[in-house]
Amino acid sequence: MSNITQAGSFLLGTRSVNRMGYGAMQLAGPGVFGPPKDPGAAIAVLREALAAGVNHIDTADFYGPHVTNRLIREALHPYPSDLVIVTKVGAARGHDASWNPAQSPAELTQAVHDNLRNLQLDVLEVVNFRAMGDVQSPTEGSIEEQISVLAELQQQGLIRHLGLSNVTQTQVRQAQKIARIVCVQNHYNLSHRQDESLIADLGRQGIAYVPFFPMGGFTPLQSQTLSDVAKRLDALPMHVALAWLLQRAPNILLIPGTSSVEHLRENLAASELVIDRDLLTELEAA
Repeated sequence: MSNITQAGSFLLGTRSVNRMGYGAMQLAGPGVFGPPKDPGAAIAVLREALAAGVNHIDTADFYGPHVTNRLIREALHPYPSDLVIVTKVGAARGHDASWNPAQSPAELTQAVHDNLRNLQLDVLEVVNFRAMGDVQSPTEGSIEEQISVLAELQQQGLIRHLGLSNVTQTQVRQAQKIARIVCVQNHYNLSHRQDESLIADLGRQGIAYVPFFPMGGFTPLQSQTLSDVAKRLDALPMHVALAWLLQRAPNILLIPGTSSVEHLRENLAASELVIDRDLLTELEAA
């Protein structure tokens, strides 16, 4: 079993978590809709993640919808004291599996209560507000009303910490005027590096940055470079992509997702991979 503590830890809110975590999105059915074909296998993945030292799980009640949170509850409740479950609100699923905004005060409040019920928690440790933008990138626009609603629920004791997902640097600053923000979850990887200055800015503030799509969107040149570097390191390309993120900045937390125990173990093994400076330069030049 991999020693994921080799990748270090970072503060998420008031809790220290291992930088290699787990994202639960793929535990739902195809297209993140409906139940998985094999619920037992999904439960096995969650239990294996905890056995390997994962203490940061990312989820959302709109995965399924309601599927991943109920699986997490079934697999892991009562939860270990060191486990930090981070969830998201701001979206809903249509009957046709569409992803739709759900950002009115009533919808956000309902989503928080749905998460509490389905995870069987009295308080949610971290709730990320998911701005819609488009699927892979944020768009400017005020998020003041939504953050104010969540800040009110935080004051009521239903949420411990607030985070943001799919947001711009301007939106981060706007949210910070309303409440303390403990993490930002955006699209970022070796081939999609628009958030360089945001990551550095958050790092200076001690705020975690959590990239989604950590291995997606590579050009043929980048894929070839990744494969070449992986070969020289005797590693898988996905290990290299994940290890690059871990070495990119100390405030980056990873949440690679999978519905397979074998694939989970492969992802976690990236915690132990160290890429030397020359190979890092080669990867970034691609």
